[in-house]
Amino acid sequence: MLSRLIPFWFALILGPTVALADARQDCARLSGDAAIAACSQVIRQDPGDSRAYYNRGNAYQATGDLDRAIADYGEAIRLDPNGAKAFNNRGYAYQAKGDLDRAVADFDQAIQLDPNYVLAFINRGNAHLAQGDLDHAIADYEQVIRLDPNEAKAFNNRGYAYQVKGDLDRAIADFGEAVRLDPKYVAAFINRGAAYLDKGDPDRAIADCDQAIRLDPNGAKPFITRGNAYQAKRDFDRAIADYNEAIRLDPSEAKAIDNRGNAYLAKGDLDRAIADYGEAIRLDPNEAKAFNNRGYAYQAKGDLDRAIADFDQAIRLDPKHLLAFINRGAAYQNKGDLDQAIADYSKAIEISPNSVLPLAGRALAYKAKGEFDRALADFTKVIEVDPKDAAAYFNRGLLYHANGDLDRALADFNNAIAFDPKGAAAYYNRGLVYWAKGDLDKAFADYNKARELE
Repeated sequence: MLSRLIPFWFALILGPTVALADARQDCARLSGDAAIAACSQVIRQDPGDSRAYYNRGNAYQATGDLDRAIADYGEAIRLDPNGAKAFNNRGYAYQAKGDLDRAVADFDQAIQLDPNYVLAFINRGNAHLAQGDLDHAIADYEQVIRLDPNEAKAFNNRGYAYQVKGDLDRAIADFGEAVRLDPKYVAAFINRGAAYLDKGDPDRAIADCDQAIRLDPNGAKPFITRGNAYQAKRDFDRAIADYNEAIRLDPSEAKAIDNRGNAYLAKGDLDRAIADYGEAIRLDPNEAKAFNNRGYAYQAKGDLDRAIADFDQAIRLDPKHLLAFINRGAAYQNKGDLDQAIADYSKAIEISPNSVLPLAGRALAYKAKGEFDRALADFTKVIEVDPKDAAAYFNRGLLYHANGDLDRALADFNNAIAFDPKGAAAYYNRGLVYWAKGDLDKAFADYNKARELE
């Protein structure tokens, strides 16, 4: 009788232990709701199991439940403060929520616990990049490359940081190394294509996008970048075809719709452009660029009030949106509100002191107000920034002529003609200067040339 009882009591003792072991295995190997259920069972039976909290945090993060993931990683860290992975993964969850400072703090701690933790360096670099801290991002990617010279992602991400900094040659070199290490790295081909486009080489950009499309014909991004390259080549029909394909693949891709609007705008199809900008705004109401672009299209249609309203919204969303200030200044100038135009151009110059467009716009506004000295100063600044700006020489020449300074006017009209030999107005006004100086032969020669060019 005793021998029959032994297995019974053994089962009573062993049963819960076996169930807990099975739950631990499922908690570690399963995913999604099944993992969450198994890990929760482990936690109920053993509340001190840090791995169960860690694994459940991973499962919550995979399902998009970031708050629960963060809570579980926090409990795993409380139970095991030396767990670098829990800090790294919590940092990743914070980053996904947009809490970059907390993300960086967790990545710092993960790296302090494990100075060779490649993934933590990559993640911290990405967080620094999202913060706009490009130098620290590059430093983190460089550390990854020192630890693992074959990590293609580090080269790609460092290349992107260099691209944002405007160091396109280094960016292209890094993207090239990324695709050498991983010839199927779609994002690196797209990024290198974008860098080539930024360098003014749309043909190489198209070649890289072609390769990205061959590798992944169902991704919207290479079609968008290739569309941008075709647009740079002024092949607007091909650009629109690529944007159409990107939108077909991802109807929520606001950037493709906005860029298609730009192509329609360039073709002079203002109504389609405005429709696309409106759809881009519907998909992403916080995208200042789409408001600016739609405002520009309204301005081209002569609807200045709607244009100004869109520029206002672009500036509310991005108080340093250079083009929105320039465009709103032009709209106010067209409405005859010169003071408001000057205020907008001045704000744009404050944002970008060496930008030609707001300097030229403000100069024209000052000229229209009769403030010739200020206009002269701005046109002179334009010429300092761009010594080949024919329009600036022409307009400054007009001011010198109006002031009776014939020699300076003549010099400026000469330069305007040198940099734009087909500018009829420059020939005509130079003819007026020659006439005022008594050189009638040259005056008539310039009048004839102006008439020929017209």
